[in-house]
Amino acid sequence: MTDMKKTARIPEPHLRLAGNTHLSRRTFLKTSALLAAGLVLPQSILAVPRPNEKRERYLKFYNTHTQERLEVCYRRNGRYDRDAVQAVHNILRDHRTNEIHPIDLRLLDLLHAIRVHAGQDCCLHIISGYRSPATNAALRRKSRKVARKSLHMVGHAADLRIPGIRTATVRDIARSLGRGGVGYYAKSDFVHVDIGRVRTW
Repeated sequence: MTDMKKTARIPEPHLRLAGNTHLSRRTFLKTSALLAAGLVLPQSILAVPRPNEKRERYLKFYNTHTQERLEVCYRRNGRYDRDAVQAVHNILRDHRTNEIHPIDLRLLDLLHAIRVHAGQDCCLHIISGYRSPATNAALRRKSRKVARKSLHMVGHAADLRIPGIRTATVRDIARSLGRGGVGYYAKSDFVHVDIGRVRTW
């Protein structure tokens, strides 16, 4: 069974020390003083991943065209949940033709990474997920900015924004991950991300 309850919430991150936590009293007091002064942050804290980041991965979507919402745990204990992934395929379908196409799992992991960096409870507003060849051709006739061989047509790209976060910030997050192409469309207020070669525009 997949976890697709709309009311489900992702646990907030907690900082904890990793590895050897046995410190001498002198070291503990010295480190505490430096922390209080804001002069140092132990690497052991920085290195700790968010809770459940490796065991569970969540995605939270709002489709701006269909007004559909989805919050789902699509990966647990290193295994992708087939039903959850199918639900993602559905909400990222071509809303113009209603065609559903598989979305590459690497794109789902990229969207998850963007969400983790932006804030674990944020919702990705999807402008475009899968795009059928017919839809892509129609959009290309209106704008030459639409690629003839768009990665949207193979489930390798998504256009999105995150309410409450500047689109330029979302762009910077996506660029910092270095996992593919990132396009910034300030006037239209969205960011394009894909799992193709690393490039920006």
